[in-house]
Amino acid sequence: MQQRDTVDDIAEQWARNRPDLDREAMALIGRLRRLNVRVDNALREYFTSCGLDSSEFDVLATLRRSGEPYELNARALLKSAMVTSGAITNRVDKLSAKGLVERNPCPDDRRAVLVRLTPAGKELIDAILPGHIQNEERIIATLDADERAQLDTLLRKLLIAHGDTEPLIG
Repeated sequence: MQQRDTVDDIAEQWARNRPDLDREAMALIGRLRRLNVRVDNALREYFTSCGLDSSEFDVLATLRRSGEPYELNARALLKSAMVTSGAITNRVDKLSAKGLVERNPCPDDRRAVLVRLTPAGKELIDAILPGHIQNEERIIATLDADERAQLDTLLRKLLIAHGDTEPLIG
């Protein structure tokens, strides 16, 4: 018999109180949302142990994966992070104060600014990436290779269906 989760209890409550409702989508979305909270908490705990928050890690990782010179404009950072320009400014301010990124004028557009990893920022992100990947591995450890591939395919299908297809800049 399959083990029950909290969503099973929630679905049963709805079945008792609103038997007319189809609970399949509610259960799937509920599980995704509850899992998202648990994954965010696990990631946040690791990043905190490294002296960062999740949003700071996101900027450092985005710059690092962009390749040398580990530099992007604010538009590219915005596109990658899916947050407001004010949120990116705040993140960059915090990382700049820590000496992990620097702002440089864009040679092609004097109104634009390029955000670049400092040597300390590159050293930090390179040092914490292996632990981050181990943490993510721990989160999905209960799934075997076939289940991981199936879940990856299904999540990609949902993301594409909801418009997450625009290529990143950089």
